[in-house]
Amino acid sequence: MLEITPWKVAQVVLMSRELDRAEGELRGFIERLNEDEQASLVAVMWIGRESFAADELAEAISTAKNEATAPTADYLLGSPHLSDHLENGMDELGISLTDAEDELVRGG
Repeated sequence: MLEITPWKVAQVVLMSRELDRAEGELRGFIERLNEDEQASLVAVMWIGRESFAADELAEAISTAKNEATAPTADYLLGSPHLSDHLENGMDELGISLTDAEDELVRGG
């Protein structure tokens, strides 16, 4: 079970697209997530880059928790194509980010 809301994933996706101007904001947002949310975010990214399959979500979350050696924000911000991997991961899990992204863009 995913332990982060689609809205929070969409927030990370949108900020990571604007990394040149939003890196500090994105880093702070990720650091404020709890451990379960951070592990879920990493797991979604891994599923999006095909390190895990969607049906291995629980294993991916567990691996993210057990193998976390660097701060999650550092790890994610150092990952090329972060926004694409997060979107692909959520798609693989059957969770659409479209509504959440639209709401964020509109300022809702």
